[in-house]
Amino acid sequence: MTPSASTLAFVESPVQLLNVLEWAYARAGEQPQLDGVPRQRGRRADGGTGPGRAARPAGAATPLRIVVLPPTDPMSRGQLRRVAALARDEGHEVQWQEARGSRFAPLKALAALARDVRAARTVVVGDPFSRYVQLLLTLVRAEELVVVDDGTATMEFMAQTARGERLVRWHRIGGGGLPGRIREMAYAPVSATARRRFTPAGRPGHRVEVFSSMPVTAHGAMTLRINDFAWTRARFGPPRLTKGTDLVGTSLVETGVVDPDRYLDAVRALTLEHGATRYFAHRRESPEKLRALSRATGLEIVRPDLPLELIARRGPVGRTIVSFPSTVVHTLPYALTGTGVTVAVCDVDPAWLTGSASPRARSFLAGVTDTARDVRRLPAQATPTAG
Repeated sequence: MTPSASTLAFVESPVQLLNVLEWAYARAGEQPQLDGVPRQRGRRADGGTGPGRAARPAGAATPLRIVVLPPTDPMSRGQLRRVAALARDEGHEVQWQEARGSRFAPLKALAALARDVRAARTVVVGDPFSRYVQLLLTLVRAEELVVVDDGTATMEFMAQTARGERLVRWHRIGGGGLPGRIREMAYAPVSATARRRFTPAGRPGHRVEVFSSMPVTAHGAMTLRINDFAWTRARFGPPRLTKGTDLVGTSLVETGVVDPDRYLDAVRALTLEHGATRYFAHRRESPEKLRALSRATGLEIVRPDLPLELIARRGPVGRTIVSFPSTVVHTLPYALTGTGVTVAVCDVDPAWLTGSASPRARSFLAGVTDTARDVRRLPAQATPTAG
């Protein structure tokens, strides 16, 4: 089957690629487009069609052309290759396009993709904050632009576009001195163009759809389609459950938000309180940090080779999954619906934040926790006072 040349997707992470597969599956099943993501109470344990199966037709989605713009870290690249294999199994065409690693790599990639970007009628992107994606948007003539989840960043994206603000990642703080300010000024026209493309109001013939599992509300002329991980549930599982508890790692230390010693103390406390045996590492967590966690807690460190939603759905997985505020507290309840798994979220104590954390960090993390559905709330773990 020849992939549709009229739909072109760009992804930069394994989760984005998974969500493009979910979008293609949802589009084939014509899920309703809504103003907001509804609460997930009262769902049937069998998803409506049998154990672990989603209420979807069996036919495959229309094949897409997906362009992977891989990061440089080995863990992300490995996961991307494995999800790309799943995408090819679904009949999609996957193109691996290096856009990083050298000074001229972005320009070479842009030149290689320019013709196809201009010709596409629907463009799907996974990270609206990505400067490379924003650069590609200056070439887009598509009638329809689709934004799939890139984790909790979708929440900030929707809030910023609703307020008409510049697109800035929630954990980013100003820096770089004069050279950084000059780069920002030079890039400002590209950023402004992207912002206009994401807000279709007043642009006849242009549509923007957000495909999300996050607790967001469409605004202006945007539409919202629910990502309930129907493709994942239809293709995998239900999982075999173990008696233990699994912890889910986070990159809050690596992004400079949480103090590493406080994080280690919190993981140790959760391990003791819940009898956890495994720790699913985030793909960005450093090997040094993971070794320290293993020594301090005795946890088995697992480096997943696929996004956690797929790993958990395939199993085996603990009857309880504990996470700090992150994407999975919103996605796992969908992916694991009807399996008997409890997802719990542990608050981040403001005292854990570093002095260099973004001013938005505290409220953003609290929002991720407060808006999570079908999860058990856990208080922040007590940690020794620094100093």
